[in-house]
Amino acid sequence: MNVYRVLIVEDHPFQHQYLTTVFQAAGGFEVELVWDGATALQRLSRSHYDLLLSDLMMPQMDGVQLIQQLAQLHRPPALALMTAASRRMLLGSGQVAKNLGLKVAGLISKPVREAEIISLRERLDDLTEQARTFSRRPRGCRARSTLIKALENGEIQAWYQPKKSLRDGRIVGAEALARWVHPAEGLLMPGAFLDEIENAELEIELLTSILGQTLGAQAQWARMGHSLPVSINLPTHLLDQPDLVDQLLAQVRVNQADPRQITFELTESSTTQLSSNYYAGACRLRLMGFGLAQDDFGKGYSSYFNLVSTPFTELKIDRSLVLGCGENDGLASALLSITELGRKLGLTTVAEGAETQAELAVLRRVQCDQVQGFIISPAVPRNDLAALLREDGPRPALL
Repeated sequence: MNVYRVLIVEDHPFQHQYLTTVFQAAGGFEVELVWDGATALQRLSRSHYDLLLSDLMMPQMDGVQLIQQLAQLHRPPALALMTAASRRMLLGSGQVAKNLGLKVAGLISKPVREAEIISLRERLDDLTEQARTFSRRPRGCRARSTLIKALENGEIQAWYQPKKSLRDGRIVGAEALARWVHPAEGLLMPGAFLDEIENAELEIELLTSILGQTLGAQAQWARMGHSLPVSINLPTHLLDQPDLVDQLLAQVRVNQADPRQITFELTESSTTQLSSNYYAGACRLRLMGFGLAQDDFGKGYSSYFNLVSTPFTELKIDRSLVLGCGENDGLASALLSITELGRKLGLTTVAEGAETQAELAVLRRVQCDQVQGFIISPAVPRNDLAALLREDGPRPALL
């Protein structure tokens, strides 16, 4: 078992004793406690800690101010927050930390329980393994020629995460997600190479590669008797390219495919230089028959005006609103509002990131149309999705 150094910031004497006892019972921790944020920052400047656990309601320097100071450290520890205040306050403070680039290991409502401390240890185990994996990767940015070769050789592949209907449990679509089957490093997830693709200005090459692979996969599934629509991520800033829509349509037509079977998900990670390019590209995609999805709705800068002024066909609900909705009435209420809005606008609502039966139950209750997530299936190669389609069979199979 790994042993982690933890610094706890708490101003109540009873909590000092209580937290020491709980961490000792959980095992795997060396714990130090301080009374305020200023002292915590002094300790962090002199020593390395794996985790900082801080109360939000603190005198002089509150927990949010401590988060802001923590983000300025060269090597900040992972962060966990605890409070007796509302869950919304806890979630909001967690977003402050995440947006500042901190690794948030846990958000805990007081009283702190041993099971939650064990979850913190498991999260620290995960972060440690991620750091080891990252350290084994080649340093620096891969050469553009290396990325081009990976695209040309078919190492960067489209894998497919199925979407299931929450009405009858059948697979009704899929999302194409990029995976790099690297000959030396093994399977790489998008976070390991998408930034390099963007920096090398190869995003259009990646997009057309994923589209081409998807059209081939759809043809394979069609021969099995399954006409399966697929959604593909499209970085929004690519709509600045005036010929992008024509290029995508030409690729579909060359493959004798139907653009109505492809939905492009506009991501929030970027935007166009001119708002007119955004609306022109979105409208032209729809005019050519492609579906259009607002990705990650409920996260970041997605707005109601953007939703009603763009000809979307699909509304993707961000996983941050799905995670834990089975135990959080606030999240469940937000999901109800979004799905009702989607129905009124004539949009198919798709929930991302479902992981538990409790979350599925909420999504059914609010009448979300479709769901994707690990409880259904991770992204898989196209032949594996073909096997899932065979298992799905001709009759509805309830989740």
